[in-house]
Amino acid sequence: MSLPVFRFAPSPNGPLHLGHAYSALLNHDLARQAGGRFLLRIEDIDRERCRPQFERAIRFDLEWLELDWEEPVRRQSDHFDDYRAALDRLIEAELVYPAFLSRGDVRGFIAEEEAQGADWPRDPDGAPLYPTIERRLPRRERQARIEAGAPFAWRLDIDAAMERVSGRLDWQEQGSGPAGETGTIAADVRAWGDFVIARKDVPTSYQLSVVVDDAIQGVTHVVRGRDLFHATSGQRLLQELLGLPAPVYLHHDLILDDDGRKLSKSQFDTGLDALRSAGLEPHDIRRMVGL
Repeated sequence: MSLPVFRFAPSPNGPLHLGHAYSALLNHDLARQAGGRFLLRIEDIDRERCRPQFERAIRFDLEWLELDWEEPVRRQSDHFDDYRAALDRLIEAELVYPAFLSRGDVRGFIAEEEAQGADWPRDPDGAPLYPTIERRLPRRERQARIEAGAPFAWRLDIDAAMERVSGRLDWQEQGSGPAGETGTIAADVRAWGDFVIARKDVPTSYQLSVVVDDAIQGVTHVVRGRDLFHATSGQRLLQELLGLPAPVYLHHDLILDDDGRKLSKSQFDTGLDALRSAGLEPHDIRRMVGL
């Protein structure tokens, strides 16, 4: 029987704060309690915002918290070929299409639709769903735009994708969602519409890379904040389309600031470096996050 595998997967685009500490500590503790493995993964596909100094700081903070993990650490920017292979499978299966509308184009299109009385659908984060008007662009026109250098993103055709799914998609939730959901959760696969799978210059997105990474690394338990609860639906769909295993999920409470807002990397007063400089020790951080 294989060992349980947990992972902490931060993006090196800023300093770690208390919320990150809670997630890292919880994953580490659960892995040790289960006699399993604990992995660190660096999710750095955003090459504009991710910086080597932040990755070094992440390692320093986690070592200071007295965590240990397996080496080598998987860094997403070193594995674009893995994501490209998964993307190519979706392209070949005609489950994705190149989407050329700019943000301004999308806003204008939706404004016109709403002016005519349409109640435009929105995703769980409140953003309007992407229009589906490009799904049936002729192949010749798509290719001409790509060859002309037009910016585009590969988006999942949710209708085509759902035709490939047999039965209900769900996942096992050991934590709880925003409304207290737990147990077997039905995936709301249409909630995100035709979401982004990859971009012209980066052959992946968060949704695609995370399911590919979890499968390659044999992750059995995904433990992360409740803010990613709804994203699980899209990830379960990609796992099904690519024939990847589904981990067990545990969405934990978020560490909030004094105003009840989710912590941000821009809030340096909750950063681990600032707390360490103020004289706090690892056991103080555990106490502050409820561990």
